[in-house]
Amino acid sequence: MQLNGAQILIEVLKEHGVDTVFGYPGGAVLDIYDALYKASDKIHHVITCHEQGAAHAADGYARASGRTGVVIATSGPGATNLVTGIANAYLDSVPLVAITGNVAVNLIGRDSFQEVDIIGITMPITKHNYIVKDISQLADAVREAFHLAASGRPGPVLVDIPKDVQQGQCEYQKRPPAPANGRRALSQEALKQAQALIAASSRPFIYAGGGVVTAGASEALTRFAESLSAPVGSSMMGLSAMPHRHPLFLGMTGMHGRYAASKALAACDLLIAVGSRFSDRATGNKLSFATGKKVLHLDIDPAEIGKNIPAYAAVVGDVKAILEALLELGVSRQRSDWEEEVRAIVRMPDSHLGMDHSRLNPQMVIESLYAKLADEAIVATDVGQHQMWAAQYYKFQRPRTFITSGGLGTMGFGMGAAIGACMGTGQRTLLITSDGSFHMNLAELATAVTHRLPLLIVVLNNSVLGMVRQWQTLFYDQRYASTTMDGRVTDFVKLAEAFGAKGLRIDHKEQLDSAIGQALTWEGPVLLDVLIDRDEKVLPMIPPGGTIDQIILRG
Repeated sequence: MQLNGAQILIEVLKEHGVDTVFGYPGGAVLDIYDALYKASDKIHHVITCHEQGAAHAADGYARASGRTGVVIATSGPGATNLVTGIANAYLDSVPLVAITGNVAVNLIGRDSFQEVDIIGITMPITKHNYIVKDISQLADAVREAFHLAASGRPGPVLVDIPKDVQQGQCEYQKRPPAPANGRRALSQEALKQAQALIAASSRPFIYAGGGVVTAGASEALTRFAESLSAPVGSSMMGLSAMPHRHPLFLGMTGMHGRYAASKALAACDLLIAVGSRFSDRATGNKLSFATGKKVLHLDIDPAEIGKNIPAYAAVVGDVKAILEALLELGVSRQRSDWEEEVRAIVRMPDSHLGMDHSRLNPQMVIESLYAKLADEAIVATDVGQHQMWAAQYYKFQRPRTFITSGGLGTMGFGMGAAIGACMGTGQRTLLITSDGSFHMNLAELATAVTHRLPLLIVVLNNSVLGMVRQWQTLFYDQRYASTTMDGRVTDFVKLAEAFGAKGLRIDHKEQLDSAIGQALTWEGPVLLDVLIDRDEKVLPMIPPGGTIDQIILRG
């Protein structure tokens, strides 16, 4: 049947089961929005307050639901406002299809109104991108975008559609979506080498990254760890890959990881890295990180093998398939006192540091939230101290319940991501943020109110840029350059009420439980403004480029 380009785009979205898209209309996408309007019974469009918020919402939707997120923006500033969100998805391997409009083909390159080379801009931060100048290629380009976004190591793909291509006519034929290509054939030789390396080890440690969550490999990881009686630690992106309460799970490792997890990793003789890229915040000093141990790297992306940490052996492929194949082959290790050594590390006095519970503090807040919400809520964060406290103290039990910006570290990510996660799952979502991060994209509170989302926003408010201040305290002789916000007097409770949300303030620990309980009875978004001390620190902390021997345990 004959359809215009905008209608073809919508039909291809339907082919791929897309039921929700995020975006913001503009002149170069008017035809797309007209087609969306006509298809509103099939596809729900969520207009955000800013295109960056839309990109983060599509990202959060994808992470929480496991489906590919979709975001739409107009040309020029609309497209460039997506860039941070696209980069965020790229660095965290999130499947995302970004659709942008552009000026007509004959106007490209002429400095036309709201024209920008979004293809050139996004080339380094997408798996692939397209500018479709021929309407006959549009359907296949969009189909390929969805296929690429979800295949192998997931990531964002951008499709730029000029205005005349949206308006042109072409024959459209429906096609079933191509299955995502994630399961490449595994090397039997590599599997047997991995099996032999594991069998020769006496102190294996499993390091789980975000790739475990992405691959749906949590159950396989747990069975693999149990078969070896091996302790498990995770990167921040790997949190939720294994139930927090599992006896083999020691918590997050790295710069702000749990002491016991980092100590056990340092003491192992075989580090089995599953779906991890070994970022600098996870490893510290890369020269000493693998000293005294061999590294077995399991990952879907061959480019990650040996990129940051040399691998003694590796298996490339879908990590769920790799773990299942190793379990089928049979894995065992040398008998040793490793289990008792790990238990002794966990029992060490400094292994579970906490905060002063005589006053309101972040640990108390997060533990109280977990006690009320338990395992059902999706937890999103912004970036900074509050992000690390959430990673340290919230007990994630199920995969895809921790939505955070790992690779790019994007302040302002949280509101959009929480909205997308909430819409993608239909579950109550908790946003843990701070006054610094929340200020960046707080306008998206209007989006949450418009849709009456069951969203609980907790602002850990210390009137400073806490993580930067912590570094200034520890490494810059307390020169607090531009990190103290005493002159910023935003009243978050009144702000929430102005947007149509519920706002509550907590400044004493005695108010905490009742305020959270009250918040959970409210229909729609609730904001809790929690006043904490500006000198609370995220500890433990391994200094940048440092080792476990240099860990800072107390401020």
